[in-house]
Amino acid sequence: MDINEATSKAQKYTEDMLSFFGLNTVVEATHDEEVISLSIPSTHLNGFLIGSRAETLHAFQNMVITYLKAAGYEFARVNLDIAHYKQQRQERLVEQAKEWIKELKDNGGSRSLHPMNAADRRIIHQLASEYGLETESVGEGRDRHIVLKASGVGEG
Repeated sequence: MDINEATSKAQKYTEDMLSFFGLNTVVEATHDEEVISLSIPSTHLNGFLIGSRAETLHAFQNMVITYLKAAGYEFARVNLDIAHYKQQRQERLVEQAKEWIKELKDNGGSRSLHPMNAADRRIIHQLASEYGLETESVGEGRDRHIVLKASGVGEG
């Protein structure tokens, strides 16, 4: 099954789900080789659709994934964003991570970060690697977090 077809199905399903809430809006749908990206524009229901700690957004995203799997599509990686919430959150996370990295490069040592979801941990691992720091994911489930380690950076 083709990712173009899966993307179209995911877009239609998302638009149909939004219509249950009285939102008749066009969902932007794109894809690369691995991930289908769906972007819901800003509406008066942003807060409702995103939910507390983005739990509703993630549930909505999981519904799209489940729908695609049930329809026989193998593309399980779906990124659904509402009013650029995830994009803005990611930008804030990167800025915060740069502060943590600078602190460790200046002072050495290590720092345990707060628990994060897999997507956020992936961002931190990648950014820390770019700056020459070591990272380790520790813990299980909702308590899983990253430990940043200076690994000799800034010594000498």
